[in-house]
Amino acid sequence: MNGNPNININVNSNGTTPPIPSAPVANLRTNYSLIKMILLSLITFGIYGIVQWVRMVNDVNTTCSPHDGKKTMHYILSAIVTVITFGIYYFIWGHGLYKRVGAELNRRGIAYNIGAGTFWGWCVLGTIIGIGPIIGTYSLIKAVNLLNADYNAKG
Repeated sequence: MNGNPNININVNSNGTTPPIPSAPVANLRTNYSLIKMILLSLITFGIYGIVQWVRMVNDVNTTCSPHDGKKTMHYILSAIVTVITFGIYYFIWGHGLYKRVGAELNRRGIAYNIGAGTFWGWCVLGTIIGIGPIIGTYSLIKAVNLLNADYNAKG
């Protein structure tokens, strides 16, 4: 047998190697807060809010990409594309983000209902009542915290 004699590879009775458990790549934040985002955004002229959105989108990519093979566009880049498309891209990006988070919650068996309907109902139509986008953002923050906690525990 060639190679290092100190390497021991386990083989199942059917001749295959058992799957390697998926370990977390990083320890993701589980303490995102809407109140903190709003208050610190006021103090920092919006910079804290941008930073929190960038982190949350990166966390969504970390938790979801290994399973769905997709990648949500970086928050700042999506804002630039939204300006270039006169606001249209915001709807595409938001729809995809909320749908993706909802699908990953489902896949992981986490009982929290969020999806593209949450985005369209609260973040778009909810602007009529004024506080809809706040409720939609709160829902997303809670969902990302739940995903991150599950990811930290299980990978």
